[in-house]
Amino acid sequence: MAEIALHSVVALLEDLPEQGLVRGQVGTVVEVWAPGVYEVEFSDDDGRTYALASLKAEQLMRLHHEPVHQAA
Repeated sequence: MAEIALHSVVALLEDLPEQGLVRGQVGTVVEVWAPGVYEVEFSDDDGRTYALASLKAEQLMRLHHEPVHQAA
C-alpha cells in the first residue's frame, strides 16, 4: 500500500464512537506523525473542524478525485 501523503483526502474505514466518528466520514491528513500514523482533520461543509484524530493507515482509505494510472 502506498504511503498516504500530507493533505490527502481520506475516508474512515471503521467506526470510532469514542471520537464521534463513523465509517465513511471524510477527512484530510494534516500531519504525518510516523510512518503509517496520521493526524486527520474532519470538517463540515462550511470548513468547521468537528474532529481531529490520530489514525493508522489501516483505518483509512485514500480517495482519488482524478484518474490514477498504474504501470501494468
